[in-house]
Amino acid sequence: MHKIWLVIRREYLVRVKKKSFIVMTILGPLLMAALMIAPIYLANENQEERLIAVNQQSDFLLEDTELLHFTSIPEFEVINLRKDFSLSPYYALLNIEKGKFILYSNQQISLSVSRDIQRQIEQIVEINNLKEAGIDPQIIENAKTEIEITTRLIEKDGSSTNSHSEASMGIGFISGILIYIFIFMYGTMVMRGVIEEKANRIVEIIISSLKPFQLMMGKILGVAAVGLTQFILWIILTIIISTIAELTFLDTSSMTNEISANEQSVILAQLANITGGINLTQILLSFIFYFLAGYLMYSSLFAAVGSAVDAEADTQQFILPITIPLILSFILIQPIMDSPDGALAFWMSIIPFTSPVIMMVRLPFGVPGWELLLSMGILVSTFIATTWLAGRIYRTGILMYGKKPSYKELWKWLRY
Repeated sequence: MHKIWLVIRREYLVRVKKKSFIVMTILGPLLMAALMIAPIYLANENQEERLIAVNQQSDFLLEDTELLHFTSIPEFEVINLRKDFSLSPYYALLNIEKGKFILYSNQQISLSVSRDIQRQIEQIVEINNLKEAGIDPQIIENAKTEIEITTRLIEKDGSSTNSHSEASMGIGFISGILIYIFIFMYGTMVMRGVIEEKANRIVEIIISSLKPFQLMMGKILGVAAVGLTQFILWIILTIIISTIAELTFLDTSSMTNEISANEQSVILAQLANITGGINLTQILLSFIFYFLAGYLMYSSLFAAVGSAVDAEADTQQFILPITIPLILSFILIQPIMDSPDGALAFWMSIIPFTSPVIMMVRLPFGVPGWELLLSMGILVSTFIATTWLAGRIYRTGILMYGKKPSYKELWKWLRY
């Protein structure tokens, strides 16, 4: 165990001290913060008032909105604008004639502007059609009814809590995607590390003082520690950078003035209500488990592939069969969310090669305890089995040079 610990320590320190690790640890939260802040900032920046000209002969009286202002112009000005739009103060010209609606401008018209104008015209035409048919539009307006359906989960003790499918889908989707990305990212990191040491002949010296299985386990656990460290740093830095960026680029003073203390408490109560039926503690603990167990299982296979080849270009024929279940689980995230209690969802959350992603997708919707324990137990058992099989390939392939092994060759290594 002491030798495995030394390998873990070496793998961890070597990778943490690399410039690429430091850059990606800082760059990752910056990109995440940019993805969250940039759309809001750009949306606020693009909200500018626009003046729309409408020909006087039309009977359509369009109402001004917060960003759109309409003004009627005489026919001669309409003709001049259609010839030369460059010097006009208008953003666009709306020409309404004989039931045809045309927007003229000297620039590409914003989609939001055209949609707002279209929506107003449709409402006016609808009201006119109702009046021509002898129907009072107010009767139709009064007949419109909005119904809100509240869904509640019945607990075992007979009590019930609010449930929100949207929150469950969001949490499940994000959790599944993160597991998928991390397994690929850090699993391939193990494979590249094995190939690099094998190519540099460093492994020949290392193997003289410890067993190949100890080297493989130390490398896998060391990279797992690197992944956990980077993930925790990403969370902390993302929160810090997002807060700083929000205070710097967004006008939070006006937002805080508009939202009173009572409104803030109502918002917090609504957030608690939305996630009330979701066991966030269970999801967090399960995420850590499936991240570690899924990574350990797949990284042992990645390490075996890395030991069997001399260059990363030769790994494709072996990587594809390993990653197909992982890719399949990613593709089936949406169908699983549509039917989290179906047979497909159940079996894919039990099969260890797909359970890290699929079980995290199902958990926010509620999973029986026995299914979760069964999935975890099978995943741990499979990790032990794959590690044993990968170790048999690893101990032979780590010292094999100048030969491209086939599946038949790998089978022989397993039987040695």
